[in-house]
Amino acid sequence: MFRAVRWYLRELTDETAYDRHVAHLRVHRPEARVPSRRDFERMRSDRREADPRSGFRCC
Repeated sequence: MFRAVRWYLRELTDETAYDRHVAHLRVHRPEARVPSRRDFERMRSDRREADPRSGFRCC
């Protein structure tokens, strides 16, 4: 039961995005450098802020 709740909360908060990204890189681009979690989150927030469709978001 605890594992199911943990999985659900991680999916709900999108905490698994980094894990999915790393898995994708290893399968489709094994020669690519895997970014650190910090770099990944920075790239992700930069991409979000640069998207004109999403508007300005502080958080």
